Amino acid sequence: MAEQAACTTNNPLTEKLKLRLDQDQLTNCMRCGFCLPACPTFRETGIEAESPRGRIALMKAVTDGIMEPDAAFEEQMNHCLGCRACEPACPADVKYGQLIEQARDAIEDHTSSHRGWVKLARNTAFKAVFPKQSRMRLVGGALGLYQRSGLQKLTRAAGIMKMFPAHMRDMEAILPEASASGVIDRIGARHAAVGEKIATVGLFRGCIMDVMFTDTNVHTVELLTRAGFEVFIPEAQNCCGALHAHSGETGGAKSLARGNIRAFRDAGVDYIVSNAGGCGAILTEYDHLLHDDAEWKEGAAWFAERVKDISDLLVNAGRVPGFAEHGCAAAAGRAEQLAGTAQSAPAGAECMGGDHAAIGGAGRAAAGISTAAASEAAASGAAEAAASATGSRAAVAGSSTAAAEDASTAAQTEGQQVTPSAPAEKLRITYQDSCHLRNVMRSSDAPRRLMRQVAGVDYVEMVESDRCCGSAGIYNLTQPEMADQILGHKMEHANATQAQIMLTSNPGCLLQMKLGVERYGSSSMKVMHVVDFLHERMQEREASE
Repeated sequence: MAEQAACTTNNPLTEKLKLRLDQDQLTNCMRCGFCLPACPTFRETGIEAESPRGRIALMKAVTDGIMEPDAAFEEQMNHCLGCRACEPACPADVKYGQLIEQARDAIEDHTSSHRGWVKLARNTAFKAVFPKQSRMRLVGGALGLYQRSGLQKLTRAAGIMKMFPAHMRDMEAILPEASASGVIDRIGARHAAVGEKIATVGLFRGCIMDVMFTDTNVHTVELLTRAGFEVFIPEAQNCCGALHAHSGETGGAKSLARGNIRAFRDAGVDYIVSNAGGCGAILTEYDHLLHDDAEWKEGAAWFAERVKDISDLLVNAGRVPGFAEHGCAAAAGRAEQLAGTAQSAPAGAECMGGDHAAIGGAGRAAAGISTAAASEAAASGAAEAAASATGSRAAVAGSSTAAAEDASTAAQTEGQQVTPSAPAEKLRITYQDSCHLRNVMRSSDAPRRLMRQVAGVDYVEMVESDRCCGSAGIYNLTQPEMADQILGHKMEHANATQAQIMLTSNPGCLLQMKLGVERYGSSSMKVMHVVDFLHERMQEREASE
C-alpha cells in the first residue's frame, strides 16, 4: 500500500490534479446521491462511477493518493456530458462543472490517449481557427461553397461520405447552410432602438453562430430593437471559450475571455446578450474563470454580471413585441378581399391576443400565464394583471367578432356570398431546454413565457424537457454511442408531444434535435431556434397591420 501511495505521489498527473482541483469543492460533496437521478450517464448505465458523486470520489481518491489516474479514470472524466444538471439538484451547492473542467485541463496536459491526427485536429481547431473570427468566416465560406456548388451532392453520390463514421455522415446531412458573411457584414454593427431607448445592448455573436446561424443573429438584433434596445455588435469580440473550457483547454479559454471583456467594456454597453445557452453559460462565469488573475478579475466581474439570455432580457427589461397567430398574414389578406373589412376592423385585430397590446410591466407579468405558472404569478402579485389581461383578450375578441359580423352584413347587402371561415387550427409547439441555459444561467421560464404569448399556439410541455439531448458541445462527435442512446430516449418524449415545431435556445441542441427527428422522429416535425420562431411571428404581425 505504501509502495502504491509513493508511486501515485510521483505520478505527474496526480500532482497536476492536486494543483488544479478545488479541494473545498471536493470535500463539499456530502455523497447524498441527489445528483444521481439528474445525471444522464448514470440514468443510462446505473453505474456509480458514471455519476457526479462517483466522479468526484474518483478525483478525491487520486488527490488523496489512493488510486492511480489511469486510462479508466481519464475515460470516466471524458464520459461526462458536462450538462451540469447535478448542480441545481445538489443541496451542498457543489460546483461540479468547475471540478470536471479542472480535471480535464490536468488530463490534457498529460494524456497519451490522443492519436496523432486527433492532436493535430485539436490544435488546429482550438488554437488556429476558433480564436480567429476571420478564419471562422473562411471555414464558413468553404462549407457554404461545398453545400451550394453541387459538391455536396457529388460527394454523397460518389460514396465518399461512406468513408466517415455513421454519426459524422448524419451530422453532415443536417448542417445548416453556412456563410462567410457574419451579422456585421449583413446588417452593420450599430442599430437604433424602435421607440424610446431602454438601454444599450452588446450582442455576443458567437463564432459558430455567426457563420452557420447568421440569420438567427440578425433576427436577434431585430427582436431587440423592436423591444426598445439599442444594439451594438463589437467587431473585436471573439469565441466565448466554452469548447476550450469543456475540453481541457483552460488557458485558451482564459485568453478568449480577456479579449471579450476588453471588446465589450470598450463599447460601454448596459447588457451583453447571448442567443446560445452554451455561450451564455461560460460568459456568466468569466468571473470564476479569471478569479486568480489580478489584472482581469474586476473586469471579469463587470462582464459576467451584465450577461443575459435574449429571452430573459425581452421578458424582464424590454417592451415585448407583438407576435402574430400562425398563418395570420394569409388570413389578413383573405379578410381584405371582403368589402369594407379593412375599414371596419382595427389593423391586425384578428391576429391579436390581448397580451400583445400590453407591453408595460403589468402586461409582461400577465402575458402567457398558464396553469402551471398561475401560482407563481399570484405569488409575485400578478394576479390582478392576469385578470386584466384576460379581460383585455375578451374585449379584443368581442370587438373583432362584431367587426366581422358588420363586414359580413355589408357584403350580403351588396349581394356577395360570404362563406363563414372555420376556426384556425392551433400550431402545436414544444420546447427542449438548453442545459447550460437552465442549469448555469438558471433561465427556463422566460422562453416559455414568450412562446405562450404567440396567439394561435398550443404549447405542450415535453416530459423531461430539462434532460440533456446528448449534444453537449462536441460530445455527440467524441462519444457518439452514449449521445445516441440519450437522444433516442429524448425523442420518445418529443414524439409524444405530437408537436409540429420543436423549439430550443442553443445551436448545438438544435442540430442534435434535428438529428433526432431524422433518426427517430416524425417527418412533419420542424426544429427551430426560439428566436427565429418569434421573429417569424413578429414579421407576420407587422405584415398584417
